[in-house]
Amino acid sequence: MDRKTPAADRLPSGTAREGATVASWADHAIWWQVYPLGFTGAEAAALPAAEPVRHRLRHLENWLDYAVELGCSGLQLGPVFASETHGYDTVDHFRIDSRLGDDADFDRFVAAARDRGLHVLLDGVFNHVARGFPVFERAEADPSAAAWFRRSPSGGDYDTFEGHRHLVALNHDEPAVLDHVVRVMDHWLGRGVSGWRLDAAYAVPPEFWRRTLERVRPRHPGAWFAGEVLHGDYAEYVRESGLDSVTQYELWKAIWSSLNDGNFYELAWALERHNGFLKTFAPLTFAGNHDVTRLASRLTDGRHLGHALAVLFTVGGVPSVYYGDEQAYRGIKEERAGGDDAVRPVFPGSPAGLPAAGRPVHRLHRRLIGLRRRHPWLVRARTTARNLDNTTVALLSADPDHPGEELLTLLNVGDRPHRFPAESAGRAVLESSGGTAADPYLVPAHGWRILGRG
Repeated sequence: MDRKTPAADRLPSGTAREGATVASWADHAIWWQVYPLGFTGAEAAALPAAEPVRHRLRHLENWLDYAVELGCSGLQLGPVFASETHGYDTVDHFRIDSRLGDDADFDRFVAAARDRGLHVLLDGVFNHVARGFPVFERAEADPSAAAWFRRSPSGGDYDTFEGHRHLVALNHDEPAVLDHVVRVMDHWLGRGVSGWRLDAAYAVPPEFWRRTLERVRPRHPGAWFAGEVLHGDYAEYVRESGLDSVTQYELWKAIWSSLNDGNFYELAWALERHNGFLKTFAPLTFAGNHDVTRLASRLTDGRHLGHALAVLFTVGGVPSVYYGDEQAYRGIKEERAGGDDAVRPVFPGSPAGLPAAGRPVHRLHRRLIGLRRRHPWLVRARTTARNLDNTTVALLSADPDHPGEELLTLLNVGDRPHRFPAESAGRAVLESSGGTAADPYLVPAHGWRILGRG
């Protein structure tokens, strides 16, 4: 399919939700996630009104070809709207943050992305706003404005997002809030973006998203909506909300934790649940994002980074790569003010400015993303763990609709080579961590292989 021309909307194979539409392009999406304020080196706080606009979206525009060459088909952007500090404290959902640019910069950026076949996903912060949000500033004097916000269960002040006083929680039972979110989504979808990542969706009643999408989808039937959900019953949240996808934090945790602990039983359990989710939707999968310690820092043994990526790109779902992870960037998230800065760094003005040390991991990402694109059925693949031990596992990913379409990912984090049972003739090594391929089922110590039909 020509990625520049979205095909007619349809439900992907295996999707059973009623009343939902998913653009066929999303079946094959591989996202490069970028946090624009950090990526472009923006100021830590909003610019004074008299300050000129900083046209930093052009900095990000310099990286569009890099995203294409990496093999991605979309950009998942962090907050770009006017905010007080980090972008998740919005003051105006209809205005581009002046630290990044203006409407003309945004339109130019979206056009440049689409010219390269890249979809753009925006970050919608609709659970809370900054105290400087104009409606909130009127709340004490205007009852109709006050109705936009939830009062604290203990009485007195307004409710906040997870105790952060400067983030005021919206009242999702208020019709004006619903109208506002519909207008915001409609506005930017009309400007050429392909969908929304809904921040802190887990804190919003799922019925609110359903009511929103019932009004937005008829005007934008090809749009894709993914919610940030950390815990709980993902499938039930998708069913109740009408969203197309939610973030797969269970699998994220199982990937690095099983590698660190030498406990592939944890990964097998997470994949069993993952298979259940795939019966009704394709989760948004990742090995890193803007809110967590980077994969290269999280892993206790650097030799296992390739193992994590091999899992990410051979199991079902819609994968996302967080900028810098493909260059083996390191960074530890800390629970303090500014504790996200280490995982939201500035990037050079162009790819030429990247350090040479990241090239091997970059090449590995390109190889595995290329494999993923050659097997697009993986979006709905079911993965079963075989020959399971603490330090070795064979993961068979298969297309439930087309028997015979399958990949076998062999992982070994032990100190000795391990030979897996040969389950089927005709399999060849498609990708690996290295070593001889004379026997495709013999995996070196701390090695991995992906076998397929070639």
